[in-house]
Amino acid sequence: MTKAAELAKMGEVLTNGQIGGRRNMIINGAMNVAQRSTSATGLGGSSGYFGLDRFQLFFATAGRLTMSQEADGPSGFANSMKLTCTTADTSIAATENIILSQAIEAQDLQQLKKGTSDAEKFTLSFYVKGNASAAYSVEVYDADNNRSIGQTFSVTTSWNRVVLTFDADTSGALNDDNGVGFYVNWWLHAGSNYTGGTFNTTWNDYVNNKRAGNTTSFLDSTDRTFFITGVQLEVGSQATPFEHRSFAEELALCERYFYMTYPYGATIGAASGESFLGRFLDGTQSYGSIQVPSVNMRAAPTKVIYNTATGTVSQIRTDTQNVAAGITGTGTKGGGWIYVNAVSVGTSVSVKAHLTMDAEL
Repeated sequence: MTKAAELAKMGEVLTNGQIGGRRNMIINGAMNVAQRSTSATGLGGSSGYFGLDRFQLFFATAGRLTMSQEADGPSGFANSMKLTCTTADTSIAATENIILSQAIEAQDLQQLKKGTSDAEKFTLSFYVKGNASAAYSVEVYDADNNRSIGQTFSVTTSWNRVVLTFDADTSGALNDDNGVGFYVNWWLHAGSNYTGGTFNTTWNDYVNNKRAGNTTSFLDSTDRTFFITGVQLEVGSQATPFEHRSFAEELALCERYFYMTYPYGATIGAASGESFLGRFLDGTQSYGSIQVPSVNMRAAPTKVIYNTATGTVSQIRTDTQNVAAGITGTGTKGGGWIYVNAVSVGTSVSVKAHLTMDAEL
């Protein structure tokens, strides 16, 4: 596409209102929302979501690291994600990896027109820095069609905006559903099982040894750092200014995947005065229930109940005692009931509980 055509395309985007809408397909790209924790330590033993919302870590390594939300960013950004190596792993086995990833629902990628003759290029941009120069790689993995494409990027000791444009893919249409369409993967540590082949810098079938390119090991020394913020994925071959959204709006987008009744900033599992409340009117029947908040989530969530006084899982707190409890409900709105039975909790007593609901990809 010529520069003139590209400018015309951008004008079309501005005209149809996308700039004021959802041109950024990444959620929490400014690293402002951290419901689970603002600092998660000792990471590396198992994969999962640990700190900042919508970003997960995949691990296969003996090394360890910390994920934290930091009040450090380039101009216009209040926060960033910081990864810090706390246990080095200088001997990289063939099967080892560390991947920072965001999974995106396929139905939210339909504007790419992937798998058609009208397929669009797309651009990934983000700000990075570290305490030492390094080279890493980004992979976009199409989970519906088992295809991937990637590029390498450099990190220096100063904030730098990385802009990577990826070719349109006329092969393999994405499903229009709530499953994973793309994984956007930042490879920070990779053994030869992932780097031994020719890196897929054009769309190709997914092959393990073509996934990571030449990647510096993030775990090559204790205290190595990697900062990232301002992550944006958008249609077209130009990186537009980052789409800032309000905290309330970003939090609501994150709650489609993870919701908690704890006050924002509270530690999940800790004693908390604020709670999700109910009342059992007839404890003499040894049965009672309180309704779970109804939240529109991506899929039927996994629900965990916490005692507000002790943080014990699968317990509630009454006026005077801790009581084992269960939970019902399987709908995508997250509703249901917390219940106790076979235990007398007394007549007309208040009950307290906290709840998390997880529908992550």
